[in-house]
Amino acid sequence: MERFNTFFMAGFECADHINRSGERINLLKETQHDIRTEEDYRALNAIDIRTVREGICWSEVEKASGDFDFSNVLTRIRSAEKYGIQQIWDLIHFGYPDGLYPTHPLFAERFEKLCEAFVLFYRANATQPLMVVPINEISFLAWHSGDVRGTVPFATNSGWDMKYHLCKAAIAGIKKLKSTDPNCTVILVEPLVRIHPTPEHYHVLDINEHQFQAMDIIAGRMCPELGGSEDYLEILGFNYYWDCQWEAEGKPLPWPEEQAKEKRTPLSELLQTAYYRYHKPIFISETGHFGPQRALWIKEIATECLKAQDNGVDLQGICLYPATDRPDWDNLQNYCQCGLWDLDRHKNRIAHQPYINAVIQAQSKFQKPQNVLKRLARLFE
Repeated sequence: MERFNTFFMAGFECADHINRSGERINLLKETQHDIRTEEDYRALNAIDIRTVREGICWSEVEKASGDFDFSNVLTRIRSAEKYGIQQIWDLIHFGYPDGLYPTHPLFAERFEKLCEAFVLFYRANATQPLMVVPINEISFLAWHSGDVRGTVPFATNSGWDMKYHLCKAAIAGIKKLKSTDPNCTVILVEPLVRIHPTPEHYHVLDINEHQFQAMDIIAGRMCPELGGSEDYLEILGFNYYWDCQWEAEGKPLPWPEEQAKEKRTPLSELLQTAYYRYHKPIFISETGHFGPQRALWIKEIATECLKAQDNGVDLQGICLYPATDRPDWDNLQNYCQCGLWDLDRHKNRIAHQPYINAVIQAQSKFQKPQNVLKRLARLFE
């Protein structure tokens, strides 16, 4: 069963957390996607991408406790309806309202209210079925906020505590989403990684299991006191980048160097591991590279995804992330050159044609024959 409009999707960077300098960022605004949505959707339509990941930016939409303004979300919903775009909505993409953080005693309660308010707003204003990522990358966010002082509460040695409380909020939020709209689809998104042993650090199997803790908790397989359930696992997304494989002491395996390729576990095998753990439809919820290697990266990803499908994985799609270039969270002047479209100093979209061409070539490998004929027919209308 196909869950998405198109196998290839694109995501718009929507991080809205407080960075290492203590400054609130909002990358929807930094990239001007919030005011150039129609332009961005037209560009995606032109290359046959009609499913996107978006974010509401909790820190932006909750003006005061319990007081929500979804006006910019509404603008993007209207644009999606105009261009036939399917949207997946992140409710937390690393940011929370001022004064709130995962271990705050009111965090889960505030998140429940956000979930209810968003569903009610969406049902009143949208025609497409609702697809929601409650909290993006719990495992990463727990590490970033609880171990390396990357965002609030800027803690160390507290990653598990952050993960536990983020999962507690996610479960409460999912229950509220489902009670308010039983037909909404919940999507969980986590990093997909592989830590490789070294002679000095060869016991890493247990550490590799940590990447699945958040999904296991939400499924009720761990920490059952939080009320998780297998029913909350509907579609599972896994984010995968070049630096998602590293040696035990923390050094990422370089890419595309041939020697490192020999060390790397093929992505197809990582996808098989995730799929057979949960037996739910999965997709690559974020992937991409930067600079001149973008085209080469997506060719490798597509090849590995085809292998995974051939090996029985119910792989539903690949989300290119981000669609437009983005700045570094901790240095907003430094853009990464990682999008299908780069941005000039006026935020104009500049197509990275080798990357786009590689995506178009990869799309044909996943399209069913009847879909190819439909696409050709559209070209001659």
